[in-house]
Amino acid sequence: MVRAIGVGTNSVDELSGLFRDGLLDVAMLAGRYTLLENGGLQTALEPALAAGAGIVVVGVYNTGLLSTDWPASDARYNYSQAPPDLIARARELAGVCERHGTTLPAAAIAFALLHPAVSSVAIGMRSADQVDSNVDRYHQAVPKDLWADLVDAHLVEPSTVGLG
Repeated sequence: MVRAIGVGTNSVDELSGLFRDGLLDVAMLAGRYTLLENGGLQTALEPALAAGAGIVVVGVYNTGLLSTDWPASDARYNYSQAPPDLIARARELAGVCERHGTTLPAAAIAFALLHPAVSSVAIGMRSADQVDSNVDRYHQAVPKDLWADLVDAHLVEPSTVGLG
């Protein structure tokens, strides 16, 4: 018996209509709802919430750019070399995280889980060490004040962290 219908995508163009028409119970959304990219908010997460459906957020590290405490100059984003402006923005995010005693990767996981439509986060891992590291990041305390400071610094939209 089928208990749920879902789709996995990194495109948000059609999800709104699929949720509105009741055709999906869950969508796995890759890389379109992260600390750097909120394109899926209005076209996937909000329609899913309205439909009583769920979102599994994938790619919270944007293929590497948000996976370290301090993004390197050669960091990857969407499987390519990250543009300098995105590296600079990721470093701004990292600086605010550091001031709050947390890390950029921990905040990346926590950010996705703030939205009520998000039922889960899936993170790619290549080794047992990465599994352990990501479990630690998930359990790392991310202070609530961090979100307000990220909003004040114009690094995230207020509505993405429950402040708007």
